[in-house]
Amino acid sequence: MIDRRPPLSSLCDFAPWAPVLRLLLAGYPEIRPDGSARVAGRIGRHGWSLALRGGMSSGRPPAVKHVQRALARGRVEEVAFSAEIMPTGRTTLRLVWPCPAVEAPDGYPDLGVLVLVDGAVPEPWRRLPDPVPGAVPAPSADLELLERTLRERIPDAVGATEEEIAAAEARLGVTLPDELKVFYRVTRVHGEDRGDFHELVRVSEAVGYEVYALEHLESVDPGARHSRWRFGATDAIVTPPDAAVQGLAGSSGWIVFGSNGGDEIAVDLTPGPGGHLGQVILVDHEQSLGAELVADSFTDMVLGRERRQPLARHNDLPAVAEVGGGDLPDVRAAAHAALEVLSLRAGDGAPFGLAPVIGLPRLRTLTADPGTLADPLEVAELAGLDFLELGPQEWRVLLDAGAVPRSLSAAVVRERGQDRATVVAVANELLALWDRPRIDETVLEGDLFPEA
Repeated sequence: MIDRRPPLSSLCDFAPWAPVLRLLLAGYPEIRPDGSARVAGRIGRHGWSLALRGGMSSGRPPAVKHVQRALARGRVEEVAFSAEIMPTGRTTLRLVWPCPAVEAPDGYPDLGVLVLVDGAVPEPWRRLPDPVPGAVPAPSADLELLERTLRERIPDAVGATEEEIAAAEARLGVTLPDELKVFYRVTRVHGEDRGDFHELVRVSEAVGYEVYALEHLESVDPGARHSRWRFGATDAIVTPPDAAVQGLAGSSGWIVFGSNGGDEIAVDLTPGPGGHLGQVILVDHEQSLGAELVADSFTDMVLGRERRQPLARHNDLPAVAEVGGGDLPDVRAAAHAALEVLSLRAGDGAPFGLAPVIGLPRLRTLTADPGTLADPLEVAELAGLDFLELGPQEWRVLLDAGAVPRSLSAAVVRERGQDRATVVAVANELLALWDRPRIDETVLEGDLFPEA
């Protein structure tokens, strides 16, 4: 779509962009055999991604500031652009405006991820906990010792009523573990919201963490931790047979009761095969998947008997595999029932056939460098694909054959080294298949080196 209701008229002119293009031309342009150059970038109100000599360390150029001020005036978050510059200076500039169906990439000038299903998140963030019918509290869970210790440490605390505890359980939709009930029977943990900051401090010191009032208990929502599609689609997490904590983004059974000042502390009602019901876990705010075991029981935590077990991440074989480019020699070497993410890289052995991975039950992500697929139509036989990244030529084969997998939630048209106009056209065809908003593009012509 070209020149359809451009959202920012002050930048729909070649002149404000010429200084930016000259900077890029002096940086690291892509030079074509005919002597023409291609440059691309992305400028947002609060950041920019440009291949400049000196990089970010050279500071924000005045030309970038000018564009950012114009974006701010127009209340536009960012614009991606590419330009084809002929040796004479004659230039075709393409501006791609923000689209609600496109997740803009962090740090890349690429078009971004096409979110085909509104609100969709990568599969690991949709994964539910496995049932744990045999899970029991740890042998170290001692209700009498826990209550006695707490009353000794906070003798004047006022506990919650059974009705208040039952109300919290009804709100959360779970039965709280007995140890956590003992804790709240000793103290309601009224703090700043009730004007008693000193009580909050005393209770937190007694437990070892900053703790929350009963009415502030909440479960860990996987959606609140989800990663951007560009990274999340190629992320994987597993639950090893001896893992104390299940490999999840979140669970209705992870009940957050406190914090260490940054990370959340929770009791776990959906433990892993090597864990215990009501164990204490840490949900790291810098991680978007998994949790770490802190203690086998609430009693252990209060008594300082912590037992750490790192979160179970598994971003390598057999769940994640890269073929070509110096990694695995062929697709057969990646084929495994646990394979979730397959990446094909240009290099020795390409192009590759997909026959060895057709029918694998967990394969959800395929990313393939342009030219690495021997037969793009084999992609249609990967029935469970959730995310697909291909070059525009490979997408064209699938589109023309009506073979784009309808199981997809998100997709990428690989842009690096490709023509922006072709990329946008293919992307809009994909968005149309899911009846999603299309990408608006503005095309400008100008002379980068006008005569004096």
